[in-house]
Amino acid sequence: MTTLKPTSMLLGTTRPAELRAWYVKALAPEFTGDGAIDLGGFLLVIDGREDVAANNDQPGRTIINFDVDDFDAEQARLTAAGVDWISVEDREKGKFGTFADPDGNYLQIIEWKKDA
Repeated sequence: MTTLKPTSMLLGTTRPAELRAWYVKALAPEFTGDGAIDLGGFLLVIDGREDVAANNDQPGRTIINFDVDDFDAEQARLTAAGVDWISVEDREKGKFGTFADPDGNYLQIIEWKKDA
């Protein structure tokens, strides 16, 4: 049996242009072009949908995680890009920073401890 490898994610929203601009600014500032946003080989597709609410009322249900090598530098870069932090925590396995996009969806940066 083959293990499936995720290659893309569809993020539905009532305001696709605004959300797409936020994702490019925060996560892929060097990205140019239309269509899916390439996040290091993982494609983020943002699409207007009429079957979703304007804000996610259960943002912890699905969280997009990004592994980082330098948490403090990435946190500073994201803060400068306008990210609103939900929490920043040192945990047993590493440092976790949770933030939200304009629709209220959660994302995290994680710097895993080397010895964990």
